[in-house]
Amino acid sequence: MTETEDLLCEMIRHPSVSGHEAELIGFLTGAFASVADEVELAPMMADLVDDPDYASVLPDLSPVGRCNLVVRLRGTGEGRGHPLAFNTHADVVPAAEGQERAFDPWVEDGFIYGRGACDAKGQIAMLWAALRQLKATGVRPHSDVTMHIVVEEESGGNGTLALVRRGDLAAEGVVVLEPTDLRIAVAARGAVWFRATCRGRSGHVGSPGESISALKAAITLTQVFEAYHAQLLAASRGMPVFDAYENPMPLVFGRLESGTWPATVPARAVLEGVLGFLPNRTREQVMAELRAAVAACASPSGEGTLAERCDLEFTFRHDAYVTPPQARVTEVMRQAVTLAGGGRQAEMIAMPASSDAWFYNNQLGIPTSTFGVGKLTDAHTAHERVSIADLQRGADTVATFIRLFTE
Repeated sequence: MTETEDLLCEMIRHPSVSGHEAELIGFLTGAFASVADEVELAPMMADLVDDPDYASVLPDLSPVGRCNLVVRLRGTGEGRGHPLAFNTHADVVPAAEGQERAFDPWVEDGFIYGRGACDAKGQIAMLWAALRQLKATGVRPHSDVTMHIVVEEESGGNGTLALVRRGDLAAEGVVVLEPTDLRIAVAARGAVWFRATCRGRSGHVGSPGESISALKAAITLTQVFEAYHAQLLAASRGMPVFDAYENPMPLVFGRLESGTWPATVPARAVLEGVLGFLPNRTREQVMAELRAAVAACASPSGEGTLAERCDLEFTFRHDAYVTPPQARVTEVMRQAVTLAGGGRQAEMIAMPASSDAWFYNNQLGIPTSTFGVGKLTDAHTAHERVSIADLQRGADTVATFIRLFTE
């Protein structure tokens, strides 16, 4: 195995689910020290929880005592200079159902398998390999290159939020590394994650007039959400970069918990899921419209409205982002893909998933693109994997891009 493959396999062996990234961050501190000029452990601020953009699907997870990793290449100062930044994440989602070797990587038929292989430890390995290539060939960027390797992307984006709030990033372009199959994503949908706690009145199956089913309220809520999603999807057509997908903004009901006994009407039900949306809406608009739809629906018990039966909260809130195709970060990445790919033309896409790119593009006003190795359809699955050949192609592309962009 090559050093890049070894690095990725070692990263996969660290089960860095959100809140448990410290060992991996420590390992990466040493790995990047060998290929970069500076590495810095950047602690997350305790008061980050008071930030209006702080969001966590894990309510007991605290930022205290946890660190992001900031890596830097110092530029030579030659030419006009264009400072650059990258972002990717060290945390992963838990093992999928049926994924018996999530944190025990293996190589088969030219692929590396394991949790994080493409989302996003493969991206970290690709970035490391690019820096190693630059160092080995003696190529120095003309301007500074900053790399944010963050925690807690999967459960709220708070790692990136912490670094964005530091206010010290100097960059004219940002590339967020996520699995795009070596294509350039110039846009990504937004997302709100929701948790609805529905209340009822417990009772015996033989006394239906005395009880109110919280589970029926939750089921009615899914119908309200599905109707809203259908209307929103219809109103979001006509965006060419997103119209390539049949459903670029899916609605997913991921969890439903209710009841203690088949013959007992449940007094409580908790429904959790994700709703995507496109750039024609903001997260504030989507949340307000969902609340209005729930308030307008009658409770299935016939007593009041559904809103009176269900407490709706939004635990994760990301806006969509769009970067103009003519932005320097996009144009130079297009050149890099072509040069590193032996003349292969770059494909421009939209991501049907949210990412931390909106922090840089929307909040800092820095044009941002998304690029990476691996397929989004493999991420979070029991067969998550990344192509070894694509890891090398991706590293070649990133190294070329750094050289071209910082000139």
